[in-house]
Amino acid sequence: MVMAEPGIMSWGLSHLFLTVFLFNLSHYMVVPAITDVSMAALCPGEDECSLAIYLSGLQQTIIGLGSLMMMPLIGKLSDQYGRKLLLTFPLMLAIFPAAVLAYSREKGYFYAYFVLNTLTSMVCEETVFCLSLAYLADNVAEQRRASVFGILSGISSCSFVAGNLLSRFLPSTASVFQVSAATAIVSVVYMRIFLPESDMEATVIAVTSREESANECLLEKRNIDDQRPLCTIPILHDSISLLKSSWTFSQAAIVAFFNTLGDLGLLSALLYYLKAEFHFDKDQFADLMIIHGIGGIISQMVLFPMLARVMNEEKLLAIGLAFNCIHIFLFAVAWSSWVVYLASTLQILSVFSGPSLRSIVSKQVGPTEQGKAQGCITGLSSLACIISPLVFSPLTALFLSDHAPFRFPGFSLICVAFTVMIAFIQSMLIKAAPAVPPILVSD
Repeated sequence: MVMAEPGIMSWGLSHLFLTVFLFNLSHYMVVPAITDVSMAALCPGEDECSLAIYLSGLQQTIIGLGSLMMMPLIGKLSDQYGRKLLLTFPLMLAIFPAAVLAYSREKGYFYAYFVLNTLTSMVCEETVFCLSLAYLADNVAEQRRASVFGILSGISSCSFVAGNLLSRFLPSTASVFQVSAATAIVSVVYMRIFLPESDMEATVIAVTSREESANECLLEKRNIDDQRPLCTIPILHDSISLLKSSWTFSQAAIVAFFNTLGDLGLLSALLYYLKAEFHFDKDQFADLMIIHGIGGIISQMVLFPMLARVMNEEKLLAIGLAFNCIHIFLFAVAWSSWVVYLASTLQILSVFSGPSLRSIVSKQVGPTEQGKAQGCITGLSSLACIISPLVFSPLTALFLSDHAPFRFPGFSLICVAFTVMIAFIQSMLIKAAPAVPPILVSD
């Protein structure tokens, strides 16, 4: 079996982790500022803005449609042409939206940012994390994957905290977007110079399989009586085949969908809810997110690797989803700002779900399908990006307005909590399935 030398692999993972850190740092530092920028451009001087909520929902829907088509394709292409090449494109595209707002936050520039960010996010939003998971699966033994996936999520939490600290203490909103654009440039340059290509032990098999599949499609096209649309839509074929290949994989896809639906509902509603109900501003958003991120760091880089040694991923997934439900419920019924901060501390356990789910998925496929499998799950989760705004954005806008049918500003968050509860119930039904044995490639 072709494997990288341990030292090379270790350095490769270190460079990957730093690349992910820089990319996420660029993304997360603008999150506390973007709500104020949006409302200042669209509804100046107001604490509630339905237009901003609906635009945010529209953006999520468009991004979800794009990701649904792009993620399985990008994952499969990375199996064929390498993780590093496919990582280059999202890292480069992420530079441009921040650069627009670094120049100006006026209404016209905000709309330019909105359009550009929507288009680039179709490729960028989940691609870096998805391909990073595939890179790790190429280079890490199965028994260590859950822990390493947790560390990758912990790196993201580190960048989340660092980004929010920068946003909190940078002197102006303009400087936030300027530093974000500069950091995005550094991430792509660093990755291209230092990150080695992934050790894909079955590259030869993948190339051969690709050539055989192409020949099979040509033969099928010649058979007029048996035209197969799956040959013309290979990505759909791949996703359906993966879902059929393992009941555990299908259950994981269901969990991923409902958990993502809930997470996106929380994301679309929470900041506007806190703005309207407790008059949070950029600095308070940053403080809240710092608490959230520190909990994620402790959980994913300390607690999760320790628990992964004594508990299987299925149990850790259920624990994470259960605490996710609880902390969203606390947000919804918060009667004071201190309850909001208390709810954020439960992030320390709710983040177990992400690395646990991805580890379960990784073990259901062989080494030539890691990118395809992670892309499939991410693509299916993107369905939630389409549905979530259609459900939660109108609910949020309605219950934060003066025309709500009854007084309950956090009602949309209660609905989000019930959505995550569906994922939790499904996770309880997942039984550990035998992992797919690796394919050995002789020298």
